Amino acid sequence: MASDQRRAPNLGERLVDAVVGPLVSPVVDNVDVNEVVERIDVEEVIARVDVNAVLGRVDVNELLDRIEVNALLDRIDVDQLLDRIDVDQLLERIDVNALVERVDVNQLVERVDVNQLVGRVDVNELVSRVDTNELIENTELGAIIAQSTTGAFGQILDVVRSQVVTLDMVINRLVDGLLRREKGPPGKPPLLAEEPA
Repeated sequence: MASDQRRAPNLGERLVDAVVGPLVSPVVDNVDVNEVVERIDVEEVIARVDVNAVLGRVDVNELLDRIEVNALLDRIDVDQLLDRIDVDQLLERIDVNALVERVDVNQLVERVDVNQLVGRVDVNELVSRVDTNELIENTELGAIIAQSTTGAFGQILDVVRSQVVTLDMVINRLVDGLLRREKGPPGKPPLLAEEPA
């Protein structure tokens, strides 16, 4: 009995093919698919489609799971993409002030490793690029050096003069003591101590 049930569909299928096949084949062969497509009003078909209903039936997570991102990225020609970008137009649309206002300068400075930054500076090269002669000419450094030198030299002369005066007074007292002279006014040599006539 089970074998009869299996044979029946095969027999039915054969009968349908035998009866319908000769009728359908000529019709299908005579159909101009391009003409049929041209007669379809695509706009009307699209208007009759409920896009929200279609999207509601789409499982976005499942769709994303089926996308292989690496393969997709491999197919993107980055150079061609960058060639199509108008950088000038892009920069014109950027509000630099708004961008700067969003930058947290304190946080940015905290992230800077000053020691590492200073360690990368070649001090010798930096100093070798400084033109000291031009620096002295363009600043008052030369005048300051001259004033400092003159001031120091003047102070040295003052000290030497006071020491010479003190030494002169000591020698004068010593000579007075040896010659048993009377002491004149303190601090003046004998010739200066005498009143002019």
